[in-house]
Amino acid sequence: MGVEDHPSEAEALIELRGVTKIYGTGMAAVSALGGVDLRIAAGEFVAIMGPSGSGKSTAMNVIGCLDTPTSGQYLFHGIDVGRLDRNQRALLRRHFLGFVFQGFNLLPRTTAADNVELPLIYRGEPYEKRRALAFEALARVGLKGREHHTSAELSGGQQQRVAIARAIVTEPAVLLADEPTGNLDTKTSREIMDLLNSLNRDQGITIIMVTHEPDMAAYARRIVRFLDGQIAADEPGRQAA
Repeated sequence: MGVEDHPSEAEALIELRGVTKIYGTGMAAVSALGGVDLRIAAGEFVAIMGPSGSGKSTAMNVIGCLDTPTSGQYLFHGIDVGRLDRNQRALLRRHFLGFVFQGFNLLPRTTAADNVELPLIYRGEPYEKRRALAFEALARVGLKGREHHTSAELSGGQQQRVAIARAIVTEPAVLLADEPTGNLDTKTSREIMDLLNSLNRDQGITIIMVTHEPDMAAYARRIVRFLDGQIAADEPGRQAA
């Protein structure tokens, strides 16, 4: 995929324009992002890679509305996110973004279905609808029959599947996965990546994944490499072939 193959401005679901992020002030100021331009179209599966301190996590936090740029623009569906207040950004996260983390972030003594329901509670959905959608999401990630198991009764791979079900239960426009295989063994990691690949390929979910593992990044259709706060490379992944 060359530059000409990347999503045009009209097609971009997510667009960063000259985004910078500086932490601290004066002599203590640290530049985490130095003028990043990035466009991602609906339906893409993009892996973001880079060494520690490269800016990849900061870029993910900006895209996920968990942090704001110091300068530049972040456009989501053509909306200038920088013009939104804190409550409006929270609504954007709640209705359009799903998150998967390395540590699963599940309530430990709560059933799989109850964990998956949480985003729907925040959206004010009635119990019957929440329950039906939670069971459906668990089935989509291969956990039909595990709805009433607590986290302690599930393997690490199953817990990550619950986390993915929780992320997709609201039908988000974008799934943001931060080191989703970081706590898993190789076999389970491949199973989780196969699941993410299926969600992208068969269900059309846009996925942006931060990973330091080249084998996991290769599942993506596009790999964006960060270095020193800037994009050093933007290239096709194995699945683009």
